[in-house]
Amino acid sequence: MANDRDPKGEDDAGERALTRAVPYPTSRLAARIDLVDMAHEIERADQAIGMVVGAKLEVIREQMRALQDEARRILEEARASAELHRARCTFRKIPGKTYHLYRKPDGELYFSMLSPDEWGGRPPHAFEGSYRLEVDMSWSPLGSEHDRPDGRTIVRELLRGGSSGGSDGDGV
Repeated sequence: MANDRDPKGEDDAGERALTRAVPYPTSRLAARIDLVDMAHEIERADQAIGMVVGAKLEVIREQMRALQDEARRILEEARASAELHRARCTFRKIPGKTYHLYRKPDGELYFSMLSPDEWGGRPPHAFEGSYRLEVDMSWSPLGSEHDRPDGRTIVRELLRGGSSGGSDGDGV
């Protein structure tokens, strides 16, 4: 009875067994799937992933550097504002007003409401600069309005992908 098997039936069973072993449809006309080719594909994918991850980490590193620079700038501004708040002042300081800083010969700093011009060009002590007291109680040197970008300038720079280091001068 074993010899009664149809040889053609054996071939059909063998082909069915082979097609069930491969989880996806195959064709004799398709290129062979080679283990070496798969290894090369995995290697290329690993390289591409490594490059993408490296680029993203580089962006993060640059962002961290920019944040460090911004933190240094903020701390320097805070230090300068704190020093100016410690200058002697015999009147109530009002945000939005401009005050003039002078230095006595002994090194003591003090604020005056009078500019050097109002002293007739000959102030009693060395003139150190004019400052505007901001609403947030920080000090801005007079004439630094162009150094501090407004909110629209910052947003415009962020949308361009640049830093908000300063005003670019074009209108909104």
